[in-house]
Amino acid sequence: MTSLRKVAIAGVGYSQVGRHTGLSERHHAAQAAVAALGDAGLDAADIDGATTWGGDATDFAWMLGMGPLRWHLNVGVSPAFITPAIHAAMAVATGQCDVCIAFRIMMQQPSAAQIASGAATLASPSMEDAGMMYPFGDFSPTQWAGLLTNRYLHDSDATEEHFARFAVVQREHAVRNEEALQRTPLTVEDYLAAPYISKPVRLLDCDLPCDSGSAVIFTTEERARDLRQKPVLVEASALSSIRDMNFELLDDMTHTSPAHCAQVLWSRTSLKPGDVDCAQLYDGFSVITFQWLEALGLCDPGAAGPFIAEGNTRLGGSLPVNTDGGACNVGRRHGANFCIEATRQLRGTCGVRQVDGAEVAVWANAVGPFSGAMLLTAG
Repeated sequence: MTSLRKVAIAGVGYSQVGRHTGLSERHHAAQAAVAALGDAGLDAADIDGATTWGGDATDFAWMLGMGPLRWHLNVGVSPAFITPAIHAAMAVATGQCDVCIAFRIMMQQPSAAQIASGAATLASPSMEDAGMMYPFGDFSPTQWAGLLTNRYLHDSDATEEHFARFAVVQREHAVRNEEALQRTPLTVEDYLAAPYISKPVRLLDCDLPCDSGSAVIFTTEERARDLRQKPVLVEASALSSIRDMNFELLDDMTHTSPAHCAQVLWSRTSLKPGDVDCAQLYDGFSVITFQWLEALGLCDPGAAGPFIAEGNTRLGGSLPVNTDGGACNVGRRHGANFCIEATRQLRGTCGVRQVDGAEVAVWANAVGPFSGAMLLTAG
């Protein structure tokens, strides 16, 4: 093995994103890849590594005229886009390839109403689990999200109004983002009037199902400095798993995998939580972002709710969070949006939502049994 090489993000791109776009998985992959290649100033033939969460990385690469590939990997069950992103960065760092593209393609998933009516099904970890859960109406991730949120409210200083203020700030950021699907201003009263999906989780605590394609290109720092964009460097990354995929059986629903993942992340860098200028933290459900703020040491334990209510996570606050509007507003992109937004912030290209002087960003995915995080710095 050669010594590790410094890795940079050189290109990012999205496909057309929306609800029921009518585009296939391949359409989304092609559009996202072309956008990322154009962003970086690279040609398809420059790519010699490919990875994806779901789908087939080699199929996408062959379709686009990439390769021959020196490294490729298809990722399955794992904490969202963070996994192919870390795999891509490590493939470049170890010399398995020089320019690696990481994909995440999302096709709009069925609603709870469709599942309940039998018009659609949702995968379960195992048939044994399904047999103990489905008869009691436990067929959607919103159920475990309700468990985690209820316990978090019990154990922390957070209130439902704090969750309302989180949703309001997220929407304030989305209003400034032309790529967001939800851009109508939101009030605390609007949030509190939204229906419960799995009490205390409300509709506005859930990410927005959509069709989306995302692509991020990783290469060496040396190569990136010769390309179109300012390099964004991978400072550190971490993956964590603390048990099997039964969210409902977590020993502690307040301090879950992000707590372990954050310890690993900070152990791999000399940077500290106080060095972070903006954070892009998964919000598949609002409670996930609350857990990450505390796990990463970005606020005191149990204090994410008051921290948000004080205005710290707004643009101009002490720690702007989810500055693209988060997945509740830009749509469910399975965490790829947080990587792309962190990259754009460190490039200084976010326009009206730019965090002044951003030099360090952290982005993270998932909660409960497994999670991952990546620390980025301006090149």
